Amino acid sequence: MELRPYQEEARQAIEKQWEDGVKKTLLVLPTGCGKTIVFAKVTEDQVRRGKRVLILAHRGELLEQAADKIGKATRLGCAVEKADQTCIGSWFRVVVGSVQSLMREKRLSQFPEDYFGTIIIDEAHHCISGSYQKVLGHFPEARVLGVTATPDRGDMRNLGEVFESLAYEYTLPRAIREGYLSPIKAMTIPLKLDLSGVALQSGDFKAGDLATALDPYLYQIAEEMAKYCRERKTVVFLPLVKTSQKFRDILLEKGFRAAEVNGESKDRAEILEDFDQGKYNVLCNSMLLTEGWDCPSVDCVVVLRPTKVRSLYSQMVGRGTRLYPGKEHLLLLDFLWHTERHELCHPASLICENEDVARKMTADLEAAAGCPVDLEEAEKKASEEVVAEREEALAAKLAEMKHRKKKLVDPLQFEMSIKAEDLAGYVPSFGWEMSPPSEKQKAALEKLGICPDEIDNSGKAEKLLDRLAIRRNEGLTTPKQIRFLESRGFQHVGTWQFETAKKLIDRIAANGWRIPEGIRPSEYKEGA
Repeated sequence: MELRPYQEEARQAIEKQWEDGVKKTLLVLPTGCGKTIVFAKVTEDQVRRGKRVLILAHRGELLEQAADKIGKATRLGCAVEKADQTCIGSWFRVVVGSVQSLMREKRLSQFPEDYFGTIIIDEAHHCISGSYQKVLGHFPEARVLGVTATPDRGDMRNLGEVFESLAYEYTLPRAIREGYLSPIKAMTIPLKLDLSGVALQSGDFKAGDLATALDPYLYQIAEEMAKYCRERKTVVFLPLVKTSQKFRDILLEKGFRAAEVNGESKDRAEILEDFDQGKYNVLCNSMLLTEGWDCPSVDCVVVLRPTKVRSLYSQMVGRGTRLYPGKEHLLLLDFLWHTERHELCHPASLICENEDVARKMTADLEAAAGCPVDLEEAEKKASEEVVAEREEALAAKLAEMKHRKKKLVDPLQFEMSIKAEDLAGYVPSFGWEMSPPSEKQKAALEKLGICPDEIDNSGKAEKLLDRLAIRRNEGLTTPKQIRFLESRGFQHVGTWQFETAKKLIDRIAANGWRIPEGIRPSEYKEGA
């Protein structure tokens, strides 16, 4: 099976991390981008090197999917380690194992410490739990790969306690741009739902309280869905089974062909097959379908289980992001959830790396309530608005710096000048990144013209130093050139070539450090 370009990039990046001595690394791919195919090929590579590979997951469906994909992609057979099945004595080099079974001391003690050379954890955002840590601790020398869909920053910080690096990340916007996932249009529904009384449990909204808060609005929500979802294939996520069943009945009253599935549904497979074939056009569930279920023809997702957890939100929306013939986009319905104390996930959470951009985008989507808005276009507009606001704040800061005759460039000025949104929105994830900058890093930044006082973590310092090295190799302007020219009103000098800036500074110097006649700094274009 031939890998897509980004899948091959991921495969090579993982191998490089292991070769460089990083034992535990992460792969982040959005739902629908073939993470199982990638780790199937990584598994094949490891088996060729003589390693035994353990694929670890928390649900039976995920193990079955992994074994099936590994078989189809590599023709490798898999032994099973769960319940009454065991891999001990099997000649298969690949084992799919249930963490609930493997964590048991009696079972785990049967394996020597070096039995598995490689461990791959599917849905790795679950691996912070004690059960996973117990299994990993039993095989201390194994290389570990965690695979997950786009996690939120809280997840990344937690995962940073388990994993040493992020080997590769393929973002949702890039997957959409490159044609591997469906475009998403978000629509804010002008229906205010009050969640201010909902309590928290294990870091997210309590399902029982959510169901109680949601109940009075179910008929209104069904009426709104009748306006936009009548001709669509829709999946609805709800907090409790009884709420899911009640909403199915309301949708049936409204003329939808609705069905409901839950963990106790005896005919679950039949209902899912009928939905896939078009017998039903709405499928309600209480968080059953967040992982391990694919139906590419889904073109509308309704999240009636608000959450603070971005990985969970991504999983729900991911049920509709796969490509399908005739499907132009996924429609994502969002509601005006009112919560006094807690941030919750919105469509912006899927695509925005920067929290300021996410807040601006959410406000813009709410202002356009009732109209579907393309997520990428909305993110671009919000990003431009945030950049404009930052530039205003920067102008005030530059005026203050000029007054103080500061010789070094403020990091924010440098980031804005070179248009580096990734630096401006950087948040540390792994342990070493969160520590304060080292004296060596601060000295190196100062020598290169960057003021280190505003940099509060080692990860940001390292990123700045890497960027400065790349810019030097590419012949781009230095921080000192940026500071000098921008202090005289020239714009975005960070995007210029070093030689262009040098010639202009030489002209200014030759003119007694005055701007030559005929040059208007605010309108000046590089090389004019």
